[in-house]
Amino acid sequence: MIPYGRQHITSEDIEAVVAVLKSDFLTQGPKVKEFEESIAKYCDAKYAVAFSSGTAALHGAYYAAGIGKGDEVITTPLTFVATANMVVAVGAKPIFADIDSMTGNLDPKKAEGKITKKTKAIVVVDYTGLPADLEAFKKICKKRKLVFIEDAAQALGASYGKKKIGAIADMTMFSFHPVKSITTGEGGIIVTNSKKYFEKLVLFRSHGITKDKKNLLHKNREAWYHEMHDLGFNYRITDIQAALGISQMRKLDVFIEKRKAIAMRYHEALGNIKRFILPKEISGRKSSWHLYVIRIVPEEKHLRDVIFGKLHKAGIGAQVHYIPAYHHPYYESLGYKKGLCPNAEIFSETAISIPIFPSLSLAEQRKIVQHVKRVSPNI
Repeated sequence: MIPYGRQHITSEDIEAVVAVLKSDFLTQGPKVKEFEESIAKYCDAKYAVAFSSGTAALHGAYYAAGIGKGDEVITTPLTFVATANMVVAVGAKPIFADIDSMTGNLDPKKAEGKITKKTKAIVVVDYTGLPADLEAFKKICKKRKLVFIEDAAQALGASYGKKKIGAIADMTMFSFHPVKSITTGEGGIIVTNSKKYFEKLVLFRSHGITKDKKNLLHKNREAWYHEMHDLGFNYRITDIQAALGISQMRKLDVFIEKRKAIAMRYHEALGNIKRFILPKEISGRKSSWHLYVIRIVPEEKHLRDVIFGKLHKAGIGAQVHYIPAYHHPYYESLGYKKGLCPNAEIFSETAISIPIFPSLSLAEQRKIVQHVKRVSPNI
């Protein structure tokens, strides 16, 4: 089975991990800081705080933003559920706004229309690695005094205008799951230019405990002394993971170029099939091409699962990204109803992701194209 995505690990990556295994620090050592600095430098941001997963990083961002009970957070339903789940985890309510049908990203006008006195933040998702309309959301959040958070789990290496994403929103999250732009096995990070958010993130990921002398309430204590200032969690990433991340970062731009080349070949090979709507970049926004999502024209949406099944039977690991978050039974139990975001629902019902990852061979891509073409006209 050709998976829809997978990691690309080299001998240099393995050597970097082995070196840490032979060192004095497996966790809470120097490699974590080095990894954070490499991400911050790449994004042209002041601070980066690594976490054990992208989900943990989102939890940290919502905590740092002061989101809590009684607050509302506007976000997209076309995302992995972690985006909304962590809103619930901090006691707030996710408010789902509809998407732009062309990109799959949150629609700024639809999001602005959902703002109430209870709204604390807007969380955009860079669907498939294509940045959302970040400047539009930045203006909305500044005007309405909201925190602007970017869930860029899929978009490390993407660009908005002349900037790499990561320093545009108040906080930006990247994920390092094996199918993402780079991997640390599991892992995530928050990038920010705010010292206030940075300090809160560092506190939150390590039990709410600090040893920083300038922040201690009780001064002039022994070197071992520490204080717990808030309820935090053990969300630390290890030096083993960080070493892998540092090595992977050296190849990030190459990975993105390989993904783009695969996407361009798909464009050329599948562009004439009238049944399909193919993804494309928007002027001024460069995708990381985390996913390549083909959509069936809405009037033939009933064919999506037929195509999906035939591709799987042929050994091609197609996938669907995503079920609208509020369609899951958990969110239905909270009172969310179908029909809330019509564009997102149609998008979900017509979407099918085909394999794209840096080590996808030309032969594998030819096989994928062959079978996509074969199943399309014969349904």
